[in-house]
Amino acid sequence: MCRTLYIDLETYSDNDIKFGVHKYVDTDTFEIMLLAYAIDDDEPAVIDLMAGEALPENLCRAMTDPTVLKTAFNASFELTCLKKAMPELIAEDQWACDMVLARYHSYGAGLGVVAKALGLPEDKQKDARGKRLIQYFCKPVRPTKKNEGRTRNLPEHAPEDWAVFKEYCRQDVVTERAIRKALIWLRPVNEERDLWFLDQKINSRGVALDMELVEAAIRTSETYTEKLLEEARELTGLENPNSVSQLKEWLKLNGHPVSSLDKETVDSLLSDNRLHPVLRKVLGIRAKLGKTSIKKYMAMRDSICRDGRAHDLFQFYGACRTGRWAGRNIQLQNLPRNYLEDLDAARETVKSADVEWLELMYENVSDTLSQLIRTAIIPKPGHKFVVADFSAIEARVLAWLANESWVLDAFCQGKDIYCATASKMFGVPVEKHGANSELRQKGKVATLACGYGGGVAALKSMGGDKLGLSDQELQKIVDDWREASPHIVRFWKMLEVAASQCIRQGRPYNVGIKVRFYKQKGHLLLRLPSGRILVYLNARIGENRFGKESIVYDGIAQTTGTLEKLETYGGKLAENLTQAVARDCLAEAMRALEEAGYPIVAHIHDEVICEVPDTPEYSLEEAVEVMTRNVPWNDGLPLSAAGFESHYYMKD
Repeated sequence: MCRTLYIDLETYSDNDIKFGVHKYVDTDTFEIMLLAYAIDDDEPAVIDLMAGEALPENLCRAMTDPTVLKTAFNASFELTCLKKAMPELIAEDQWACDMVLARYHSYGAGLGVVAKALGLPEDKQKDARGKRLIQYFCKPVRPTKKNEGRTRNLPEHAPEDWAVFKEYCRQDVVTERAIRKALIWLRPVNEERDLWFLDQKINSRGVALDMELVEAAIRTSETYTEKLLEEARELTGLENPNSVSQLKEWLKLNGHPVSSLDKETVDSLLSDNRLHPVLRKVLGIRAKLGKTSIKKYMAMRDSICRDGRAHDLFQFYGACRTGRWAGRNIQLQNLPRNYLEDLDAARETVKSADVEWLELMYENVSDTLSQLIRTAIIPKPGHKFVVADFSAIEARVLAWLANESWVLDAFCQGKDIYCATASKMFGVPVEKHGANSELRQKGKVATLACGYGGGVAALKSMGGDKLGLSDQELQKIVDDWREASPHIVRFWKMLEVAASQCIRQGRPYNVGIKVRFYKQKGHLLLRLPSGRILVYLNARIGENRFGKESIVYDGIAQTTGTLEKLETYGGKLAENLTQAVARDCLAEAMRALEEAGYPIVAHIHDEVICEVPDTPEYSLEEAVEVMTRNVPWNDGLPLSAAGFESHYYMKD
């Protein structure tokens, strides 16, 4: 049994950590101030590097000993900091992350949050004094007379606080160790640790950014916004026509009182043909101002490191249970789409910083800038992007898990799944640009909305409200889809019954393709075909919001990050399972692409961006072939992908 080294650092930098740890250490001011550690159950020790203390020999030996596992909570921080300050002591393949371990168990991402959720004793909880001390010692300060004009607080400026800060650092090791011991009962499969290593590599690799475009877009937006505001001032006489309260009062005085100025309200007013031309002009400006957000460009500017790249854009195991990645910093997971016909020309026009010409060419400047955000992501010189995206991956996985053979056959035969679905629902041939093509949209909406037990409300949220149908007619679509997909409907029921019975009886239940429910330590566990485990904490039979019997468990609240009671059911279990398997397919594809020599610099949902030499030896065809190879656990799943090669990122 290997030994374990627990580590926690306290550091200083004049770069904000919110832009990622690589940006944080990318400054000459960065330094490690305190290093706390413990080997196995030894008493934690704190090395005060600010006082000139040297690392003891036993720590140096443990840091380089391959038989010693190195851990930290959010280990990517400690790894990156130590690589910057003490690279000779780092062997990345000897590390593990206890935050990932917590996420694997469906707990939150914060050390203190996890400790509280686990109910650790008071002496194992995170020291609550740390927040103030981090603010005092770890960040630059504004020079004032009170602090004698200094820009940084050092230990000698507050010796008593520094002593408390050292104890805080030591306590973090105590808490981290207690968390690891509490969670190690369910070890992630080895492939997850390997995947975490790959995630570290991708975040370290980063993406190059076209800073000429980024800076030009920010300047253009500022100029365009001021132009619109000046025009609105002349029309309204308001000091600040961008003020909601001032504009609402102006509209009220002009016979159009409104309670809000959100997009729906503005669009509704603009749809009135009787609206006065001046009001129409002002509201049109308001609509344009609502689209002038350049937060993504500003995030790019703030995230860029001295190597010309942005790092730390992905959070491994960002979503509990499904294990999907989450976006960080620039948030690549929610980039606007592009549909301009000539992106090259638009990029060059923005770079010219000629706002009048841009407005003449594209009319909607704000929308044009939004569409170009993706294109600011570029490969390094002499390279190109090979971008490949799984096609309809969730529909494929759901059909494979439920053994809905007609859907699988349609995918295997290369058919348009929306046409195939509509044809199955309505009993007539449906072709995208041919016979009964008007039914394809109904098939598309049904495919997107109904797979996880969704009804009329789900149809509306997926675009069904644009079909011009009544609720009764939408319900007919739901009924038709369910009748056409009996194995998927049966799959929901099987999952719910298996989960309920497992909770009640405590014995395992197998469901379909290598999917297994079992209960341990009061938690409901769902084993995926890949071997990965989904955890439903403290699962039990309770009441839902309608007062009926339901499966409930403790899950992470989106707003607070703490545990709260959530409910689940067959359709929701099917959604979790499908998205988790789709994530595992992406993980297999990422490993395979890396091994084939296609380095990944980013991935967005089910899409990967590879940065490769700009030569014919690297091609989209090869990347797609590698990406869609089946592995033993997903044998029989009809994978498909498509993509493009480019010298900037875009939505093809």
